[in-house]
Amino acid sequence: MKIIMLGAPGAGKGTYAKQITQKYGIPAISTGDIFRENIKAGTELGKKAKGYMDAGNLVPDELVCDLVVDRLKQDDCKKGYILDGFPRTIPQAEALTEALKKQDDGIDFALEINMADEAIIERMAGRRVCKGCGATYHIVNIPPKKEGICDECGGEIVLRDDDAPETVKKRLEVYHEQTAPLIEYYDKLGLLNVIDGSKGLEACMADIYAVLESK
Repeated sequence: MKIIMLGAPGAGKGTYAKQITQKYGIPAISTGDIFRENIKAGTELGKKAKGYMDAGNLVPDELVCDLVVDRLKQDDCKKGYILDGFPRTIPQAEALTEALKKQDDGIDFALEINMADEAIIERMAGRRVCKGCGATYHIVNIPPKKEGICDECGGEIVLRDDDAPETVKKRLEVYHEQTAPLIEYYDKLGLLNVIDGSKGLEACMADIYAVLESK
């Protein structure tokens, strides 16, 4: 069960990936984690990536793909995996498809969590994060027991700059320009499944499980 999560920032991809991980026992993999692990371990790929990052440059698509494919060879991916945050562009998607094809492998499902921009902006504006331990809340859906105070550590909970409406609008513009074309790419490959992200967690997960268990 090899899955790619698609959808705009704030659509809930990370939350849904976590639920899939818990149910099926497959890892959710992010490129950020892969970079950190390889750089910390001092691997050849990690050294190459660090060279670009230290110079303030983007890591080339081919190297990012090599790092991802290398990660997918680890034992915990034998039953499958979820890719969240990769690929981000058509060239990355094409590189991944070709790399997997060389191993007689491929993606099984591309899940697009579809939400209107206005709903995402409203959702993100209500999100709050603890400055102390990083616990997340939502002023409507998951409010803290005491306003402004974290249930876990008693720290102050705040609206992150990333979640402010103007910032979210800019992130959505970048998404529509660079990442949204992936939806058409995976649709042409016959792998796309659109999930209505406005339904709420339980209804969305029921739809996702129905898709994943249809094959």
